[in-house]
Parts: sequence; structure tokens; C-alpha cells
Amino acid sequence: MEITWHGQYCFRMTERGTLAVVTDPFDASTGEEPPKLRADVVTISRDDPAHNNITAIVGAQRGDVRIVRGPGEYEMGGVFITGVSMKSEAKKGTTPQRGTVYSFFFEGLSVVHLGGLSFVPSQAQIDALETVDVLLVPVGGGDGLNAAQASEIISLIEPSIVVPMNYKAGASGGNRKLDGASKFLKEMGLSDAKTQDALKVTKSSLPEDTQVILLEVRQ
Repeated sequence: MEITWHGQYCFRMTERGTLAVVTDPFDASTGEEPPKLRADVVTISRDDPAHNNITAIVGAQRGDVRIVRGPGEYEMGGVFITGVSMKSEAKKGTTPQRGTVYSFFFEGLSVVHLGGLSFVPSQAQIDALETVDVLLVPVGGGDGLNAAQASEIISLIEPSIVVPMNYKAGASGGNRKLDGASKFLKEMGLSDAKTQDALKVTKSSLPEDTQVILLEVRQ
């Protein structure tokens, strides 16, 4: 399968013979020009302009695109999607944070998109994700996980491949104050990471040890 990053929390995933999936399309209020993408399915992790801009998806206004919002199990065109509800622990004087994390299953390959997650989930919530081959994780702070939180979650999940998102990378990040990838790499004990235009991966090509891959932003 192929995964491309389009800035912020937005990825496009495709696999030959299955549907194209886009995650968390953002709108221009975030300070960045939204990409125009083609997709059959769009997942929304949070009802927020950084995650729910359906107008960025070609065909959405005609009803040609399936919109997935919230927890549940979905099967469409050979792609199995599981939405897992995430809720932070209730603390006195604060409102619990909520969101949906999605697991995608393409031909035996598991991809998990943490979306707008901004806290470290409980072990029970982590266990609900089951085996994770590729983890798409926010690392730059702002309204999502920061570098230390992302590193902690990765140690709990132990994915084969980690793809960071929602960090300052050129124009990506818009008008939001985000850290760059270097802070996250330092948390992971890395001086740098492989950068590529797209991630092309199969079950048989997964590395034995966790590998961090930085994707270039596609417009």
C-alpha cells in the first residue's frame, strides 16, 4: 500500500484493488492551504477545522464520498476500519478530552491514525488497537501530542513503522505553534530519520525493529 502526507493530520492511503482513504482534511482557518484530494472514504477524528474539512475532498458535496465519524466497525471495498473512542481521565476542574483513533486493515496490514489525540491513553485503550504495523502519530504539540507523549505511546504500542504528523515542516503547520521533527527524533534517541515522498509498504516488507520515517508534504 501507499501512504502520502498532505500536512497537519491529513494522509491519503491507497491499496491496489481497494478504496482510497483520506484522514482528517483541514481547512484554511489553520493558516495553510488545504489540498484537494480524491477519496472514497474520509475519516474524522475530531469535529474541528483542523480535522473535518470535507470540502477538501473531490466529490464529497455530491455524496460520492463515505464519511466516517466516531467509533464503530466499518467495511468498505476491501478496507476494514475500526474507530476506537479515546477519552482522557476526568480531573477536577477540567473537561475530559475526547477523540477517535482509527485502525485501517489493508490486505493484512494494520495502519493506525491517532488523529487529534492530545493525551497518553490508558493501557486498556492501547490494547483495543491490537497489533499496529504502521503508526501515524502527532508529535509537534499544539492541539495534539507533543514529542514526549508521542514517544511514550510508541513504546506502549511498539509499531513496526512510525510516521510523524502535525509538526512544523516548511509551510505545514500553518499559523499554529508547533515543534519541528528534531525534538521528537531526540526523544526517540535518533539524530535523523529517512525522509521520502511516500511510504510504500507491505506486510512482508515491515522492519524487525521500529523505524521512523518522515514524509514530505504533498500539496
